[in-house]
Amino acid sequence: MRELFLKTLNLTDSSGRPHSYDYYITIDEMNVGTYACESYGVRITRQDHGESAAVHNITCSIARIDELCELIVRNTVTPLTLQDVVSDWL
Repeated sequence: MRELFLKTLNLTDSSGRPHSYDYYITIDEMNVGTYACESYGVRITRQDHGESAAVHNITCSIARIDELCELIVRNTVTPLTLQDVVSDWL
């Protein structure tokens, strides 16, 4: 597995405490019959807490994972809500 760093977002929670989140595209290899292709997923890590969540093998399309990552970053998705957001997007 490889990862491609996307962005770090600095957010403030409801009590005013700052948190930093790192966003990544994960790149895995998926066997499809006798062929292998790259599959893409997403990982989010909270820097100050070590909390992390990942969803692998979402799509084999670079355009689709870019679309999803843009949505995730724009809406400041956190590790706690990543799985629900990906499920709704699919």
